[in-house]
Amino acid sequence: MKPYKFKPFLKTTLWGGYQIAPFKGISTAQPNIGESWEISGVPGHESLAIDRGLIDDVDVGLTLTELIDKYKGLLVGQKVYKRFGNQFPLLVKFIDSRQDLSVQVHPNDELAMQRHGCAGKTEMWYIIKSDVGSKIYAGLKKSITPDEYEKIAHPQPLPKGGESEGRTQSKELSLTPPLPWGGAGGGLQDVIATHEAHEGDLYFLPAGRLHAIGAGNFLAEIQETSDITYRVYDFGRKDAHGNPRELHIEQAKDAIDYQVWPEYRTSYDSTKPVSQLINCPHFVVHRVVVQVAQQVDFHCDSFVVVMCLWGEANINGIHIRQGETILVPACENILYIFGNATFMTATI
Repeated sequence: MKPYKFKPFLKTTLWGGYQIAPFKGISTAQPNIGESWEISGVPGHESLAIDRGLIDDVDVGLTLTELIDKYKGLLVGQKVYKRFGNQFPLLVKFIDSRQDLSVQVHPNDELAMQRHGCAGKTEMWYIIKSDVGSKIYAGLKKSITPDEYEKIAHPQPLPKGGESEGRTQSKELSLTPPLPWGGAGGGLQDVIATHEAHEGDLYFLPAGRLHAIGAGNFLAEIQETSDITYRVYDFGRKDAHGNPRELHIEQAKDAIDYQVWPEYRTSYDSTKPVSQLINCPHFVVHRVVVQVAQQVDFHCDSFVVVMCLWGEANINGIHIRQGETILVPACENILYIFGNATFMTATI
């Protein structure tokens, strides 16, 4: 079974930029592309197979869910299929943040199953490019209680006269959030850890960790297959219909991990041709650098997602270039790589 390429789902967002299409070598007039869903089993957005380098390939045109149903453990791994069935367990993306994303948190599996009947969301970010001065917001830098969080996150009435730090009160929106990124009363910026963003930085975001991608970051994301997000603050942005985007302050209260950790940036050995980045119950991620040829065996009964971050190569008989992602079946998951490229891989 040769690796699969899938049609990416390009998602326009309020905060999206212009880097994803050229990075992937795609010509499109679609504006403000914030995300490219590379491989997805999310209902309604299942990835569609478009190429395996085979003539008259009967699998081209099938969704990822249909492929799993057809090949089962041969495609995803016997243990993976037994655990997840026809549901692909990972959602793989490229993200381009022209503006700050909302401050948010994701529930863990237990809380998400209880509330929404689906998995929670643990994720990770690998920064491909970042503008000078770009930020990543992740974790708490000082301890707060759930009640203190509520006071910080809840909108506050504007003072009499309708003016607050240059904002004017309107009939449509009589409340404005307290200055979340500082100000006399403090706010979310006063409690969320702020990090300078740099190319190659790695962040592991277990469910429960408050976080936001700052403006000017281009990154790869691997996460559990879940689209459950509790938005805590959104900079007063409005949706396509002119309405303030919904906040989930109460739902987030029980989902947040209030523990303060000494370090939120994850370290790894960037000098090795194959470096393990993340090893958690939801996914195992490696960085692979190939200059001429490399054979990589992860010794696992799992599919291998391969995201090309730079360069181009041939992997198990299929060509892959910067911005492309392939799914290598579990039954043929030793990677035979020829080329000059940097990859990020994910297995279960």
